[in-house]
Amino acid sequence: MGTSSTAQRGRGRPRKMAVPEAVTTALRLVDEEGLDALTTRHLATALDVQAGTLYRHFATKQALLAAMAEELLAGCGDPLPDGLTWREQLAVLAGRLRTALLSRRDGARVYAGTHSVGPNTLGFADTLVGVLLETGLPAEAATRTMFTIINFTVGHTLEEQAARELTGSDLPGALLMLHTALDPHVYPNLAAAEPTLTGTDFDGHFTHGLNLLLTGLTDPPPPARSAS
Repeated sequence: MGTSSTAQRGRGRPRKMAVPEAVTTALRLVDEEGLDALTTRHLATALDVQAGTLYRHFATKQALLAAMAEELLAGCGDPLPDGLTWREQLAVLAGRLRTALLSRRDGARVYAGTHSVGPNTLGFADTLVGVLLETGLPAEAATRTMFTIINFTVGHTLEEQAARELTGSDLPGALLMLHTALDPHVYPNLAAAEPTLTGTDFDGHFTHGLNLLLTGLTDPPPPARSAS
């Protein structure tokens, strides 16, 4: 007869689990089944550990999500290329965040609302605020602007990933409903814009929105001349 993995460990001794292993497995499960299917029990089964083992490392599911979000942001705060304007630097950072969230199924949902204090999350935020401080913004305004850029990026990516989840007959059906609702006699402006409304140029939508946001930031004042 075969023996179970627990028996093979001897007298039911609990399997040891490393936090990185749990985070990697949780992200894999989300890729395979979506965030809604991720539960502590499901993750514990995939790791072959008791649920209590997970709770020792992640007291709540929110703590697990924060650890997953921290892993998603790896590399986002890396040094920026030389020779970029401050607007280009901000665009690179926002693009890194979007790419990181898109790298995993439901990545934006995993990240939204988390409050990680890990080096990936804080490093990204520090780099972003640093660029804004270099423009001459005071710390409060730079921090509020950081939140605005992050919130725009996360909100856009939430919508983008939700739209990408519409597969098979769902997407054509949704587009048909929208086409039918856009009566040009009732909604002439939206009807004229139907190709854009029903398009899937998410890169274009993101770039356009980010450009609007960054254009709203004033250029830093020129350095004061010293009295001769």
